[in-house]
Amino acid sequence: MFSKGILSFLAKVISSWEVIAVTVVLILYFTLVSYVARLHHYSRGSSFSRKPKKAKKTKTPAETAQAADDEDLGIEEE
Repeated sequence: MFSKGILSFLAKVISSWEVIAVTVVLILYFTLVSYVARLHHYSRGSSFSRKPKKAKKTKTPAETAQAADDEDLGIEEE
């Protein structure tokens, strides 16, 4: 499918110092950008970045009556 000349040319291009240097620089650049973006994301205190608070579980009428009875008796729950 490919001739030997094309394969040897691709091998030389890929292993050239210019391609290797650009690849290393790009990897370092994207790592730095990702790190800074992560720091910026977690350091912001805006309400958009916070997780929404879960709503408290509402008590059923039976639990409310039980709590009222316990309060009348002086019993406290922890």
